Amino acid sequence: MPQDAIRAALDSALKTMGVEEAEIHLERPRDPDHGDLSTNVALTLARTLKRAPRAIAEELAERVDLDAAGVTAMEIAGPGFLNFRLASGAVASVLAEILAADTDFGRSEKGHDDTGTPRPAMVEFVSANPTGPLHLGHGRQAALGDAIAELLDWAGWAVHREYYYNDAGNQIDRLAASVRVRYLQHFGRDAEMSDDGYQGDYIEEIATAFAAEVGDRYVDDTSDDSLDAMRVFAVRLLRAEQDRDLADFGVHFDEYFLESSLYTDGLVASTVEALKATGHVFEQDGATWLRTTTFGDDKDRVMIRGNGQPTYFLPDVAYHHNKWSRGFRRVINVQGSDHHGTVARVRAGLQALGLPAGYPEYVLHQMVRVERDGVQVKFSKRAGSYTTMRELFEEVGVDVARYFLQMRKPDAQMVFDLDLALDQSDKNPVFKIQYAHARMCSIFAKSDVNPGDTQPGSADLSLLTHDLERELIKALGDFPDALRRALDAESPHVVCDYLGQTAAAANSWYHSGNPSRNPDLAVLVDDAGLRTARLALADAVRIVLRNGLSVLGISAPERMDRAGTSDD
Repeated sequence: MPQDAIRAALDSALKTMGVEEAEIHLERPRDPDHGDLSTNVALTLARTLKRAPRAIAEELAERVDLDAAGVTAMEIAGPGFLNFRLASGAVASVLAEILAADTDFGRSEKGHDDTGTPRPAMVEFVSANPTGPLHLGHGRQAALGDAIAELLDWAGWAVHREYYYNDAGNQIDRLAASVRVRYLQHFGRDAEMSDDGYQGDYIEEIATAFAAEVGDRYVDDTSDDSLDAMRVFAVRLLRAEQDRDLADFGVHFDEYFLESSLYTDGLVASTVEALKATGHVFEQDGATWLRTTTFGDDKDRVMIRGNGQPTYFLPDVAYHHNKWSRGFRRVINVQGSDHHGTVARVRAGLQALGLPAGYPEYVLHQMVRVERDGVQVKFSKRAGSYTTMRELFEEVGVDVARYFLQMRKPDAQMVFDLDLALDQSDKNPVFKIQYAHARMCSIFAKSDVNPGDTQPGSADLSLLTHDLERELIKALGDFPDALRRALDAESPHVVCDYLGQTAAAANSWYHSGNPSRNPDLAVLVDDAGLRTARLALADAVRIVLRNGLSVLGISAPERMDRAGTSDD
């Protein structure tokens, strides 16, 4: 790729200046008049070399081998930026790489160790309590977590997707008690739901199903065994529903980890003993505390209450220490912003056990609000006070729901514009990308070449000299960098932004070549050489858009119909 050639040329020139290693970032200037690529390396080296950035840039300009980098001109701008103008052949050379790599274009080996083996990485996400249907926050988390896991996979990590089931504790007890109330009411008994009970219609559905299975066996039974039977039944039904919703949303997990197993397998007890051995545990006011302030927490935390019951903090530490013990040195937790308060205390507990600071990584997302005409929308009352994830994706489609839930930074407020989501034109950002992909496929449908049959080296790519073609090719070459930036930020919205901009460039190129308006820019021209080169460009666009959509878990249709007309 041109970027690699320029980095190599700059690195070689810097070595002659005594700089053995430098981080060389290249990006496309916003204004094409400023060149094809630009770097600020002279500014970043100013402190190291103790020289003015512009002086460093001037010396670099004298030493760098422009021909080896495929550069026709290099200019110094501002305080020391270096702007590069590429030869047409160098610009288009990325197309050959895209065609050769095909489904692997954009993949890297950054996640490999020194032996070339993928390092393990875990993404834990959704992890909803099995106490009700998945809500919109869970939907956003599912879309974000799945895409972050996919970004890791594209970067060469061995990715493990995990779901942590909170199947123990007070919330599960409240679930069982709520089902019991509806179960008794089902048989005409006088029972009243407590203020903290679950109010959604789904509780009545569970109670009705339970009654169908066991009859009135537990109507007069107030024992713990009867409540346990309702608890087990309710959790089983809700887990099955959550699994169906996630599967229909295109999300799958490698492992479901049960909170209850932390107790049955002795992990909580062994964690307590391990923490006590560190010397950071103390007794106060009848409770057992961990001195988390030693590791940056704002106050010390209770591990075990005076009644002998652990706080939520303790099983969290046990669970994450278990992740480390399973060999996952990189763990990303995707959770709602309401978990913000747990980050410091969990990390402090793990540091007390000898794990590194900053483990695990957290991506905390804001909640989702659905609006139509600027007014909040709630689809039904089945879940009580919230709209379910299934209701949303059944309304707008899985592709649209996933894209919209990913297209903002996780920590940004998410207003889901239902009017825009239901729009089937290019105004809808995911449809704009899918239409661009389908339009590239439509070009091949009119030719005698199939998508994927364009071979690297079969076309003279230097013929692609038009400004629209050059800008589109440069955008395609940015795809691997967009994936890198998205993973660095742990935010799929970077990929959404990239695909939107690239689709816009592709659509502009496609429409500019309408034979009735501008036959010279059409793809299927009579000139065989130019025709082959433009087919190669169309195929490269198809590959990049398809690969990018696959990272987001979104389909890349080959044909789309809109209001009774074809995509072309």
